[in-house]
Amino acid sequence: MWQHHLIIEGQRKGKQGLIAGIKKDVVLSGKISRDTKPNREAIYGWHKLDGKPIQPLYTGHINWWVDYSQGIRLVYQTIWVNGKPMNYIDVLKNATLQKLLCDEDWCDCYRY
Repeated sequence: MWQHHLIIEGQRKGKQGLIAGIKKDVVLSGKISRDTKPNREAIYGWHKLDGKPIQPLYTGHINWWVDYSQGIRLVYQTIWVNGKPMNYIDVLKNATLQKLLCDEDWCDCYRY
């Protein structure tokens, strides 16, 4: 993990602030709720410089799995939709609005 951290810091070249795409994000996915194996987690990301992911959506790990390439991105529960605050779960439960956050057929995984 430390070696990977040093590589990332070298690539940042002293830039400040938050960056995205350097780790596989633990993400919400409807595939988790439909997996026959219990206690799965979904990961996605670790992007190349051209924006393409190294890791496509993957649900093969148990939910306690962790390695150097995974990261957790914290997000607010409240998001703004058409100028109004909404809880992200309410957005995911709304058949019309859920496409703002989810591109899957099933958007019913709300949290770990």
